[in-house]
Amino acid sequence: MGIIGEEFFKERKYPFILTLLGLFFFVGVLIFTNTTNTTISTFNPFVLSSNNVQNQPPSLLDPLPAPQHDHHAPPPAITNQSQQQQEKEAVLIDWKLCKGPLAVDYIPCLDNWEAIKALKSRKHMEHRERHCPQNSLKCLLPLPKGYRFPVPWPKSRDMIWYDNVPHPKLVEYKKDQHWVVKSGEYLVFPGGGTQFKDGVDHYIQFMEETLPKIQWGKHIRVVLDVGCGVASFGGYLLDKNVITMSFAPKDEHEAQIQFALERGIPATLSVIGTQKLTFPDSAFDMIHCARCRVHWEADGGKPLYELNRILRPGGFFAWSATPVYRDNEKDQQIWSVMVEITKAMCWSVVANGRDSAGIGLVIYQKPTSSSCYENRKEKIPPLCENKDSKNSSWYAKLDSCLTPLSVDGMGELQSWPMPWPQRLNSKPPSLLDSDATDEFYKDSKLWSQLVSDVYAEGLSIKWSSIRNVMDMNAGYAGFASALIDLPVWVMNVVPIDVWDTLSVIYDRGLIGMYHDWCESFNTYPRTYDLLHSSFLFQYVEKRCDIVDVVAEIDRILRPDGYLVVRDSLEILNKLTPVLHSLHWSVSLHQNQFLVGKKSFWRPTAFE
Repeated sequence: MGIIGEEFFKERKYPFILTLLGLFFFVGVLIFTNTTNTTISTFNPFVLSSNNVQNQPPSLLDPLPAPQHDHHAPPPAITNQSQQQQEKEAVLIDWKLCKGPLAVDYIPCLDNWEAIKALKSRKHMEHRERHCPQNSLKCLLPLPKGYRFPVPWPKSRDMIWYDNVPHPKLVEYKKDQHWVVKSGEYLVFPGGGTQFKDGVDHYIQFMEETLPKIQWGKHIRVVLDVGCGVASFGGYLLDKNVITMSFAPKDEHEAQIQFALERGIPATLSVIGTQKLTFPDSAFDMIHCARCRVHWEADGGKPLYELNRILRPGGFFAWSATPVYRDNEKDQQIWSVMVEITKAMCWSVVANGRDSAGIGLVIYQKPTSSSCYENRKEKIPPLCENKDSKNSSWYAKLDSCLTPLSVDGMGELQSWPMPWPQRLNSKPPSLLDSDATDEFYKDSKLWSQLVSDVYAEGLSIKWSSIRNVMDMNAGYAGFASALIDLPVWVMNVVPIDVWDTLSVIYDRGLIGMYHDWCESFNTYPRTYDLLHSSFLFQYVEKRCDIVDVVAEIDRILRPDGYLVVRDSLEILNKLTPVLHSLHWSVSLHQNQFLVGKKSFWRPTAFE
């Protein structure tokens, strides 16, 4: 054919044939192009910056640093690799199985026993805080014997497979308080608790009767449950359109957070020790503690100062513990100190009462005006000095001062968000710049379109099997907002090296936390059904190995769970062979989305 074509050009014969061939080629290209799904224009809303979102808003239209291309044009087509080439690249990573009796439930930054043993003090729960190993996890965690696909939501709220979380200690330890009961192949959660003598549903109703302005699911939307146990309080509040960030440390209450996540209830591992919680200022509408075993009066009141930092002005602290309603000397001493500290913090008691089982409850409210701070005779604790609060809670020590009330660009105190569900799509009070507000609405519109046109139907995801979702680079939580009508919940993660948008996420009535993806996340293995990443890896790979991040994703994700990545061509081509090495199925969609599905495969050789 090459010789014939050359003769045509030399002798200028049959020009009409050349024209006809060119026409056929052009039509063929058009037909091939039209068989490809329409692409969504690619742009990255949250570019790397050291500035706070309140100071300089991100632009939704910033181009990707690499590779550079017109973000309004379709991205380059992904080169399809042969099966042989994929297998060749996949075997370059020789995965081994982690060994040891604790490998099944290993959490690298909480199970670093070498660092924990070297601690000079455990007085302030230092041994329950993060101590990440220098080297990232290089092996894959084994599955529990008999592990199977989790019980689907909403049935999972009340029962889970025992073999998936085979920890019987709490069954015996809390049998009189009805936290959890073993029944055949299942662990059953009757809705009991230390303070829930008549059941958690009765307790929730009692709280609203004690303070009607709570208005579950309207005025109070985002709650923090401290020392949550198996998170039944947060699980039952979901029926009230309230989303609760339940947290507890990894302690002698064996696997309580693992139980919560297996049930499909939002939860994380954390502790109030020497460091700030990884949440922004003025985040929660209510903070709840029911016999949570935190010594609020300790260390001059620093634990309470931390609650004050993350509680929204006008928000409530609901405390149900023995110092509230018992008259013995020890409890009354604690109560006296609490009265002194909360008064100095300008908190006021707005309600108290006892339920039919004799359980007492007191509800405090954080002030909505700075006048009380200014009128205190003794300025103890002092107000913290204003400073850039960008990701300030990541590995930061607890303050000995009170965080000032948040103000807007005009110096006025920020208002309470709109009632739920209006607050989801209304202007967040923490967005101070008009340009940032415009970008917020553009981002919401973009994700609504993407989820409707691509994620819902176009990525071959079985959404009926999805309950626990994590957005690894959440931005304004547009992805989570677009999923709001599905029976899922989303942990919105704001990485420490991108724009700090976490306050906006809480303003919207959603939950999330800060994290550094060059470290391990504070969760048990196999606790999420779907991990989502939008333009995250191009930043992460500048500081750490992309293979290490994938190993952490494999640890977090349950078998048959999904990883969905929206990123540049370069990143997608880097991820594909790594995921193949894990025996995941991988598919590419619209030349810009990668969907990986984790299998039940585990290596046979140990590290």
